[in-house]
Amino acid sequence: MENTARQIPSSFRSQADGLAYFDSLSVAPVTGLAGLWQGHGVASEHPLDGVLENLGWYGKRFTTDLRADALLFAVGPHRLVAIDPAMIPLRLAFRFHRFGRTQVARNLFSYLQKICRAKAPVASLRSMSFRGKTSTAMVYDRQPITDHFRRIDEDRLLGVMAVEGVDRHYFFVLTRTKRAP
Repeated sequence: MENTARQIPSSFRSQADGLAYFDSLSVAPVTGLAGLWQGHGVASEHPLDGVLENLGWYGKRFTTDLRADALLFAVGPHRLVAIDPAMIPLRLAFRFHRFGRTQVARNLFSYLQKICRAKAPVASLRSMSFRGKTSTAMVYDRQPITDHFRRIDEDRLLGVMAVEGVDRHYFFVLTRTKRAP
C-alpha cells in the first residue's frame, strides 16, 4: 500500500517515536531518486536539530549514476553550493551544537563555504538493510555517516542519519523539487 496521504510530523517526541514512524514507511528503491531534493529537519531531541537549517541547508542532489551531493546549501535565492562533509569535524559539531544554531555560526559558515566546497559528489546511493528492511541508503565517502531513506509518498522521503559510534539519529524529510539543479 502506497503512503500517499501521510502527514509528516513536525517533530517526534523521542527517538523511539521517530524510528517507529520510519519503520511504518515503505522502502525507497535506489532507482528513480535522481534529481534535486529539498530538505528540512524533523526535531527529535537530536543535538543537530535546527543546526542545518540555521546554516542555510537546502537539501541533497542524487545523480543517475548513484552518486550524491550530500549537503547542498543555498547561497542567495538562485544558487546552491555542495559542501564536502569531510571538511566538517563531527566531534566538534556534536559538542558545540548549540553554537550551530546562532547567528554567529551562520555568518561564520557563509565565509567557510568557499573552502568547504565539494569538487564532485561525495556520497553513493546503494541498497542497504536498516531496521529490518532493505531500502536506499546514502553512504558518505569520507565520513562515518549513512543516511537511510523510506518513502513517505512518490515525492517525499524520510531520512535517518546514522553516525557510527553515536546512538541518536537525526531525522529529516526530503521533497523532490522541480527547481533546476
